[in-house]
Amino acid sequence: MNILNFPRALLVLILTPLLTFLVSVTTIIYAVIFRATAQTIQTLPRNMGRIVTWLSGVDVTIEGEEKLDPQKPYIFAANHQSQFDIFTLQGHLKHDFRWLAKKELFDVPVFGIAMRYGGYVSIDRSRGRAAMKSLAEAAQRIADGTSVIIFPEGTRSKDGKLQPFKSGGMTLAIKSGVQLVPVAIIGTHEILPKGRLLVKPGKVLVRVGEPMETGNYSLKERQELAEKLHDKVAKLLQD
Repeated sequence: MNILNFPRALLVLILTPLLTFLVSVTTIIYAVIFRATAQTIQTLPRNMGRIVTWLSGVDVTIEGEEKLDPQKPYIFAANHQSQFDIFTLQGHLKHDFRWLAKKELFDVPVFGIAMRYGGYVSIDRSRGRAAMKSLAEAAQRIADGTSVIIFPEGTRSKDGKLQPFKSGGMTLAIKSGVQLVPVAIIGTHEILPKGRLLVKPGKVLVRVGEPMETGNYSLKERQELAEKLHDKVAKLLQD
């Protein structure tokens, strides 16, 4: 890392958890005292995303969002190169969305309460009836109009290359019946690769692809849908 960038990177490292706590507390205050809606509350994490990318010296460009209907729910499916993907999408994707989050995060003091008020969607990653129930509830939330973002690779890529897609997100798409939107994030691996704490300034390009219909797939065909989605994200990464 350039020595001149070190103070900036250290500042981002220190401020990000502080901003997260501040946004969480403010969310709870807005919800409890001012009765703010989840959509209104979303302006807080969105602004945080923009602040973090700005502080990091990262320029974000979004291409293809004009293909989307602002009134429709979608499941955005993006490659996952870096923890910085979250700030990139949170701060710069205009379409209203919520994050899918494992249910354990909702038990974290302050942060979990803020997630509930923000309308985030809980997923039980265990096996059995509880997991099936949470999946059905999440699918219904999406069908009722809540857009979400998923990372079908399941975890961040160590080398920045696209990994195989898991089928769990496809189950959500098929059960909810909403369109899948392939998304390619380019540049975040260089800014903050897995295993590194300090960000580097740079440029990020996010390409939004054409929405994909899911209503003609059965649950038995979810792996086929995952592979088709993978191909579309791979093409967006190469274009």
